[in-house]
Amino acid sequence: MSGMLEGRVAIVTGGGRGLGREHALELARHGASVVVNDPGASVAGDPTDERPADEVVAAIGAAGGNATANYASVTDHDGAGSMVQQALDEFGRLDVVVNNAGILRDRMITSLPHDDFDAVIAVHLKGTFNVTKHASEHWRAVGKAGGTNDARIINTTSGAGLRGNVGQSAYAAAKAGIVGLTLVTALEMRRYDVTANAISPMAFTRMVATTMDRPALDAGAFDALSPANASGVVCYLASSASAWLTGQVLRIEGCTLQRMQGWTVDGVYPSRDGQKLSAEELVDAVPRLYGTMPAGLDVGSMAGDLSGAPG
Repeated sequence: MSGMLEGRVAIVTGGGRGLGREHALELARHGASVVVNDPGASVAGDPTDERPADEVVAAIGAAGGNATANYASVTDHDGAGSMVQQALDEFGRLDVVVNNAGILRDRMITSLPHDDFDAVIAVHLKGTFNVTKHASEHWRAVGKAGGTNDARIINTTSGAGLRGNVGQSAYAAAKAGIVGLTLVTALEMRRYDVTANAISPMAFTRMVATTMDRPALDAGAFDALSPANASGVVCYLASSASAWLTGQVLRIEGCTLQRMQGWTVDGVYPSRDGQKLSAEELVDAVPRLYGTMPAGLDVGSMAGDLSGAPG
């Protein structure tokens, strides 16, 4: 195997199945040595005797690549540190972290047990933090010792985290939190030549299969829901070619790459008198700010500049 990642070393969490498996295989195909992390848990995060990381490592080895398995849970702070140490011990360096591990425990917010909320946050958000922290500490130490980095953190968010989704309060909160964590990491780590970006892949995985059926695919047609569709983007972000890009969210839908933009000002209402906003004036102002006007309100009574408001 050879390619744009020759000589680079990557950690992929949740690398035994779905998106993580495809990322690990593609990173290796482009020349990276890969620590494939996966404890073999169920979709809900419960322990099992399965070791899917071993299967991915075997597949990479059979294709001529280098990989090693790690079975730690990303929820374990010390376990996350073991991944970084394993990369250093076995491959001599660390260049890329792909935070992909996740579980799913969907319920409406009124019936979601608080333990389920905590578990989802622990894997997705805290797990991303744990691995990011240990890797960042290593790269900071390299920089402070006079060494150089060309390092990458690639986090995984989702449409639910960007737009919300019914029944996924825990999952959406975790995925939205990952975006915030990505932005802060990008700001803090750029001085050490470390970038941080997030991907939002649209894919049919084990987790998605618990909520919907797989759409039928015509013979020979492009599979727009294949987990492999996002892996080329991961490899680009893992490479030296992406050193200029940080603090971004990229969504992958089928064969398209979308640049996402965060919260921006979409309309402005200054108070009537240049002083603090009053609740009374907002009865008129807020509907106008959103480009609508409930029946019975006097549009003519509205004061203030709403330039830039939708509608």
